[in-house]
Amino acid sequence: MGELEGTYRVLQTPGTRLGAQTPAGVSTLEPGQGPSAAAAWPAARTPIRVQLLDSSVEVFDVEPKCYGQVLLTQVWKRLNLIECDYFGLEFQNVQSCWIWLEPMKPIVRQVRRPKNTVLRLAVKFFPPDPGQLQEEYTRYLFALQLKRDLLEERLTCTDTTAALLASHLLQAEIGDYEEALVREHLRAHEYLPGQERALERILELHRGHAGQTPAESDFQVLEIARKLEMYGIRFHTASDREGAKINLAVSHMGVLVFQSSTKINTFNWSRLRKLSFKRKRFLIKLHPEVHGPYQDTLEFVLGSRDACKNFWKTCVEYHTFFRLADQPKPRARAILFSRGSSFRYSGRTQKQLVDYVKDGGMKRIPYERKHSKTQMSLRALNANLPRQSVLFTEGTRTPASPSSTSASFCSGPASPPAPVGLLGSKDGSGSPTGPPAPSARWPAAERSGVAAAPPPGPPAFQPCQGLSVESPQLPSTRKTPPSLSPLGPAEQGSSPLLSPVLSDAGGAGTDDQEELRHKCAPADEAYFIAKEILATERTYLKDLEVITVWFRSAVVKADAMPADLMTLLFSNIDPIYEFHSGFLREVEQRLALWEGSSSAQATGDHRRIGDVLLSNMLQLKTLTRHFQRLHEVLTELEAASSRLRRLEALRRDFELQKVCYLPLNAFLLKPLQRLRHYRLLLRRLCASDRQDPDRGDQDRADRREALKAITEVTSTLQHSLVRLENLQKLMELQRDLVGIENLIAPGREFIREGCLHKLTRKGLQQRMFFLFSDMLLYTGRGASGTSRFRIRGLLPLRGMLVEERENEWSVPHCFTIYAAQKTVVVAASTQLEKEKWMRDLNAAINAAKSSADTALAPLGSVLCPLPRRPSDEVSLEESEDDARRARCSSGGPGQHRASTAMHVCWDRTTSISRADRSAAVENQLSGYLLRKFKNSSGWQKLWVVFTNFCLFFYKTHQDDCPLASLPLLGYSVSLPGEADGIHKEHVFKLQFKSHVYFFRAESKYTLGRWMEVIKSASTSPGRAGTSEEEA
Repeated sequence: MGELEGTYRVLQTPGTRLGAQTPAGVSTLEPGQGPSAAAAWPAARTPIRVQLLDSSVEVFDVEPKCYGQVLLTQVWKRLNLIECDYFGLEFQNVQSCWIWLEPMKPIVRQVRRPKNTVLRLAVKFFPPDPGQLQEEYTRYLFALQLKRDLLEERLTCTDTTAALLASHLLQAEIGDYEEALVREHLRAHEYLPGQERALERILELHRGHAGQTPAESDFQVLEIARKLEMYGIRFHTASDREGAKINLAVSHMGVLVFQSSTKINTFNWSRLRKLSFKRKRFLIKLHPEVHGPYQDTLEFVLGSRDACKNFWKTCVEYHTFFRLADQPKPRARAILFSRGSSFRYSGRTQKQLVDYVKDGGMKRIPYERKHSKTQMSLRALNANLPRQSVLFTEGTRTPASPSSTSASFCSGPASPPAPVGLLGSKDGSGSPTGPPAPSARWPAAERSGVAAAPPPGPPAFQPCQGLSVESPQLPSTRKTPPSLSPLGPAEQGSSPLLSPVLSDAGGAGTDDQEELRHKCAPADEAYFIAKEILATERTYLKDLEVITVWFRSAVVKADAMPADLMTLLFSNIDPIYEFHSGFLREVEQRLALWEGSSSAQATGDHRRIGDVLLSNMLQLKTLTRHFQRLHEVLTELEAASSRLRRLEALRRDFELQKVCYLPLNAFLLKPLQRLRHYRLLLRRLCASDRQDPDRGDQDRADRREALKAITEVTSTLQHSLVRLENLQKLMELQRDLVGIENLIAPGREFIREGCLHKLTRKGLQQRMFFLFSDMLLYTGRGASGTSRFRIRGLLPLRGMLVEERENEWSVPHCFTIYAAQKTVVVAASTQLEKEKWMRDLNAAINAAKSSADTALAPLGSVLCPLPRRPSDEVSLEESEDDARRARCSSGGPGQHRASTAMHVCWDRTTSISRADRSAAVENQLSGYLLRKFKNSSGWQKLWVVFTNFCLFFYKTHQDDCPLASLPLLGYSVSLPGEADGIHKEHVFKLQFKSHVYFFRAESKYTLGRWMEVIKSASTSPGRAGTSEEEA
């Protein structure tokens, strides 16, 4: 594998080998001197042509035997390119494939005929976010690269997105819209294949960019492009083991697999153990503990050995550039034999490059835009970005006011992973270095793209925070207020976005003294609701992948599920997953279009979302049959698990994987629960129309019709959801409780679970109580080292009486339960908990009296046989030692998840009712937040998911496994007080006893939403009765 490396020696002449002396002749040199090699053989220099990104061609004279780095250095020097490591030179080989010029290899060994070959400058490494590019000139070159990709059909996208990109490129090149000039320019220059078809759309979008500087337009081009699936993708044709044609690509995330132009797999760098090639076979070896649904080693076949090696080299370079902090040391050459290729990436890593720019490694000088009417542009002396808002989540961006010096938080649709870090704000203004061209239509100070000329002396440079690759944060030399991915004032400079993919677990931390003040723009409530739809849809799709991808692969690999059950499961889940995948893409595209213009000009189609929602809500009706069959799927899966030991073991092992952060059955409820969440969000969206008089009548009508459609669907499926939630909860308890069987019975409904203290001969003992429609169970913690609960007693509801007799027992918050054959005295942790339990118990007792259901299993058959004292009671109270000795056959030792609701209730001495769960279904939320601990000085940006009364923390929304979780039961949520020392906007405080966390949201609306959903989990209403709602 790879090339054979060796050592070489200089051949001697025959005379030298025989020891002959050098012939002496007539010489004019001084004694002891000899002719120099340069004088004897003048080095021949070869002119090599390089096509730049603006299509101009430059000629460079180099020695043909010199290394590629010599030519690269000449190109960077002539272009005065600071962030040069993002770029490279490429040429076409004999097979007409584009190959990167290697710096550490002679040019003649790479290019067959250097004189006749035209190399071209191209972007080699595409960062996940344009904010990581600190130089305006670099962003300009990136925009030209994307323009080239559009024209060459590498950057595939919808017609609307292509027109939007072309309109921003037009704005950067010719300025504000003038129809005659724009039409004439488009006749002479081509931006898109088949440009005539999209001409009117381009003109319409260009009209909305009035006042945008070239630098701003460049950033908009990069911002829109990076959300596209084909951003920075270069295909390498291959086939899999079965011979199916696929395309391989590499990005900052890892190795990507495409089928046609659709991405079907992503192998993140963190999952890869080794990349290698053997002849024309490309091999990917995954870490055993994280390969999940994939095999340990994957094999792909490329067209030839050279093609395979070229792709392998590209992967090595991408991994080194984005993942490593320092350039790897060159591999020592073997003396006799070498095994494998010695190829290594020879440039600077992204971290080294950012540190270099941060430290002012080069003097910034003016650069020229070839096509722009504004001919001169001085590179921003403080590395500022154009006026823009920060990507609080990845993707969607709303421009801030040009005069604002505050940062903006914005989120939006993006397929690439979410970056984290700091952005600059606006080009510095001042005296331009030269007058703009007469035809320029931007004011000199604001629109020319010409940065301020500094006072006499060297240009001042504001250092910015470096990019962390392997550590959460790096020290900064600049002191600014804290913020999340913020935009700073123009005079303060900017820092690059820190990609969470490149940082350690937990994302990037921004120091409290380095964060910039922020203010969210726009204040359109409908915009934030649309972003909430997008964020929660991403999380929901990841939840579906737990079934459609991870569980499917585990089942197929283990061959543990009957074929008919597999067909039943995936034939109903797959159509739902496919629908929501398409819905997510549409919402991403619409929000990208929404933010294509500034908030002041985002009118008409830019702000429409109702049509997308209406069409998809109507499509949901066609999936009703699949939603209704989820109850059958859950029932059959549970029956097969209890019948087949291999399937049961597979499920148990799968639920212990990090990707399965909830019980497996809970993921099967997600499709129906998502419908109720849609209804809540659409209600909010329609209510926001009253606050937005500029909203178009058609969009208002579409939103109302979408709400009507989803209300009709949820009304049809509400009963199915209630039955499914109840069945899932009974199944969860059946599996998690020791000493119980036949818990799942027709007509039995779960009502409440929680912790109470039971009065025994030893005093108050902590117990977990479970209230059903026909009985009350209480349990104790199992043997030490296990997380399971063991049944301690059962009390039937018929004939039960509940009385408040606190004075008799002198125990606070206690009440007495009189059952048919046993009396139990219990105490709650608070008066509120006591009221909840008594209310639900009395309601359940009254319902049991009037119930005529006789289909329930006999209560005596619910318990497993246990050692019994001389008593005929169904309930049995034992000592802890007896509990450790008596084991039900179904409660053998094993690992079980210790973060379920019952464990949290046990630890926090609280309870959860069926109504609480129903409310939590509608109050799911996802998005980026800044987190700060009580005594920490910095903020950490994390993707946060609220579901099942718990906050789950991820680095980005694309991560499969949460980094950590925070159960919210018992926590209080409030705004920070003066004593907390938090002087930021949109911050809320979570506290449980001495545990204190601060979270910062992107806007006032988002802050309110997070506080609302957390209150719904931490302070439950304790309602009783059915969770069914009126449509």
